[in-house]
Amino acid sequence: MKAILEFNLDDKEDLMAHKRAVKSLDMACVLFDIKFNLKRRIEHYIEDNKPQNNHMLLEQMFEEINNEFDEHNINIDELIE
Repeated sequence: MKAILEFNLDDKEDLMAHKRAVKSLDMACVLFDIKFNLKRRIEHYIEDNKPQNNHMLLEQMFEEINNEFDEHNINIDELIE
């Protein structure tokens, strides 16, 4: 079985679809890490830092998520209009 995707990169909608297709594996890796590894990293953060409030914990969670996007070179603004 074979599939060929063709995009007109001069067309704005096709260009966006191309970017999404090219980044699909990176996005899947980010989601995998968030689903299976984020909880463990946050547990370690709690043990090591003993955050004083939920705001600190929430900030750390979003920092971890943003780090995943950065590590996989995912820029949401480029993929969503």
